[in-house]
Amino acid sequence: MPFEFYVTVAVQGVLTGLVYGLMALGLSVIFGVVRVVNFAHGEFAVVAMYLAFLGFAMFGLDPILAMLPIGLGFFGLGYLLQRHLINPFVGRPEHEQFILLVGLAIVLVNGLLMLFGPDTRHANLPYGFDSYEVANVLIDKVRVYAAAAALVVAACLFAFFRWSRTGMAIRACADNLLGAAIVGLDVKHLYALTFGLGMACVGAAGALMVVLADATPMLAPAFTLLAFTIVIVGGMGSMAGALVGGILIGVSEAFASFLVAPSAKSMFSFAILIAILALRPQGLLGRKQ
Repeated sequence: MPFEFYVTVAVQGVLTGLVYGLMALGLSVIFGVVRVVNFAHGEFAVVAMYLAFLGFAMFGLDPILAMLPIGLGFFGLGYLLQRHLINPFVGRPEHEQFILLVGLAIVLVNGLLMLFGPDTRHANLPYGFDSYEVANVLIDKVRVYAAAAALVVAACLFAFFRWSRTGMAIRACADNLLGAAIVGLDVKHLYALTFGLGMACVGAAGALMVVLADATPMLAPAFTLLAFTIVIVGGMGSMAGALVGGILIGVSEAFASFLVAPSAKSMFSFAILIAILALRPQGLLGRKQ
């Protein structure tokens, strides 16, 4: 088989992996600061997919552009969820957080089933079947646009945490919660902001995912599991690790689908997960505790 085919598969996997990484980035940010594992992460991603689909079907709004209002809406939703629902559970045992968020996930999935049914929904974009050809390598336009949008969102988030005063305050809370509270930082507000930012990432990623996959409520558990896999591979709490893990999982899935069968994607992803846990338990870019 020509070498260009393998290059094409690798490039497509990297582009898809960047969108995966953005979705996992939201989970990593929330866990890294708030120390709460969002077990409804994939469910929120699928909600964003349906919102992007509705925007396209009803108003002709490109899902890649729709990620902006959806991300902003998810930021507000995440802020309110953390402030009024999740914050009382922050100091409680992990199993209580688990029950709360799994219950929320079940409510979301069943709500989607009631509203839309189990059928898949797809945004048929005008350029959905167009490709770029670079040195005999074909690259889907939708994947290029989605990956570029994911990179922009991730870069903005990195810049926010690195250079803004609020971002530095959030990092201070993550590093030393007691010290941050002693110097007068509003920890509850900063936690809510962080959860909102994580939700904005998953909202933007969900809007981008609808151009790559059909929306169906049954995707939600798979997306949650995918986000966990990526975060563990990249390193829990590591933002850069989420992107690196997303790319690695995206490439592995692309080659599994190409060389074996589409149904073998999960097998390859979990093989990587097992290898990382065995050789580097803290993840590729994670830090030892």
